[in-house]
Amino acid sequence: MKIIMLGAPGAGKGTQAKMIAEKYGVPHVSTGDIFRANIKDGTQLGMEAKKYMDQGLLVPDELTVKILLDRVAKEDCKRGYVLDGFPRTIPQAEVLDKALTELGDKIDYAIDVDVPDENIVRRMGGRRACLSCGATYHIEHIPPKAEGICDACGKELVLRDDDKPETVQNRLSVYHEQTQPLIDFYGAKGVLKTVDGTKDMKDVFGAIVDILEGAV
Repeated sequence: MKIIMLGAPGAGKGTQAKMIAEKYGVPHVSTGDIFRANIKDGTQLGMEAKKYMDQGLLVPDELTVKILLDRVAKEDCKRGYVLDGFPRTIPQAEVLDKALTELGDKIDYAIDVDVPDENIVRRMGGRRACLSCGATYHIEHIPPKAEGICDACGKELVLRDDDKPETVQNRLSVYHEQTQPLIDFYGAKGVLKTVDGTKDMKDVFGAIVDILEGAV
C-alpha cells in the first residue's frame, strides 16, 4: 500500500496521512523529516542536500528522490508507506515515477483531500498560536477557555503570519499553479481518489479507509 497524499495547504492531508499510517502500521514519510534526519545523521545524501539548503536553494528533484528512495527502501516500508509533501510538481512526479518503475514498483493510490479555497482561508484564519508554549487553538473548533489567552500558560494567543488571509492566498496560488496539475497526472494513471475534505476529520478518514479497503 503505497500512498501519496494530495491537497492544498491547510486541507488536512498531513493529519490524514498520520491517521492512515497509524491504522495500517506503515510509515508516514514526510520529505521535511527525511531531510532533517539525513542532515542530523551526516549521511552523504544529507550533506549534499544541506549544501543547497544553506544557500536558500531548493534541493534538486533528482537528489530529493534519491533521499526518498533511500528512506522507502528501509525495512519498515516493506508493507507500504504514506508520502506527505512530495511530489509537489509534475517534474518531481515524473522523476519519482521513473525511479519507482526502474525498481519494479509503483504508487497504489494518490488521495486528494479536496477543500475549496474559501474554506481553507477561513479554516487557517481561525487558527491561534501561543508563541510561549507552542499550544495551538482554533476560534471555532478548538477555542481557548478565555478569548485570546492560552489555556496552558496564560500568555496571549496570536494569528501567525503563515495563517493570515493574504499569506494563505499566496500559498494557494502557488499550489494551483504547481501542485494541482498532479491531480490530472495521477488521474491519467488511474490511481487518483478524491475525498471531501470539508467534512469532519473522522468522516474524511472514514472515506479514505473505504477507498483503501475497496468499499468504494
